[in-house]
Amino acid sequence: MFKKDTIPVAGLSIYDPVHLGIYEDGHGVDIELIWRNILLAGEPGAGKSVGLNNIVAHGALCPDLSLWLFDGKQVELGLWREVADLFVGPDIEAALLALERLQAEMDRRYRELDRVRRRKIDRRDPTDVIMLVIDELALFSATMGSRDQQEKFVRLLRDLVARGRAAGVIVVAATQRPSADIIPTSLRDLFGYRLAYRCTTDSSSDIILGRGWVSQGYDASTIAPEERGVALLLAEGGIPRRMKTAYLTDAQIYSLVDYARQFHTKKTVA
Repeated sequence: MFKKDTIPVAGLSIYDPVHLGIYEDGHGVDIELIWRNILLAGEPGAGKSVGLNNIVAHGALCPDLSLWLFDGKQVELGLWREVADLFVGPDIEAALLALERLQAEMDRRYRELDRVRRRKIDRRDPTDVIMLVIDELALFSATMGSRDQQEKFVRLLRDLVARGRAAGVIVVAATQRPSADIIPTSLRDLFGYRLAYRCTTDSSSDIILGRGWVSQGYDASTIAPEERGVALLLAEGGIPRRMKTAYLTDAQIYSLVDYARQFHTKKTVA
């Protein structure tokens, strides 16, 4: 499973920084997502899907990445379906089966890492990193299916966020307001990176970024409604920074998908 001195021969790598846009001082926003998880949240129309598409675009161009896309609305991530290794629409049963498969793969990787006396996979390995991208998380965790199914979804996702990083499992999730009824605090607090788009209240901003940031002057509710794509990013450095998300048009996404097909010859659709 693990070989030394193996590197991708084309495209980007998930081990490369992911470009999200520009900071207010004009410098580029480039974050490392390998061994990280990120939560995007904000009111409808604030720009979450724009940020999500930037991350998926990078992943689609990585030969060393397997894209697993969950989209409760089907249309936000649906443009990338052709280069996804797995695509789940508004189907809670399919989502649960996919999470169970991913959990089993994560466990298998840890057994292999233990066998070869390694703590995590790295870019030398021929094993693909898996990026699980979930848009409209609330549909799976609080709206669709029975209470038992919703709780099972949250339980499986919590395990993947908590344990998946060293095994090469990255979780990227987007929702409107990650309150406790949508994402339990025990899950929300596991996301090391946060991207807060405009919120209607300062309490919502603190829910996304973490309690206490509003009192220190970092408040996503102060972002004007017309400033679509503007957000506060909590990532490297540990202090939220105001940024503007790069925008990809549908035409640009289709062009990227056409180009990315050469890296994704197989896919599984749930």
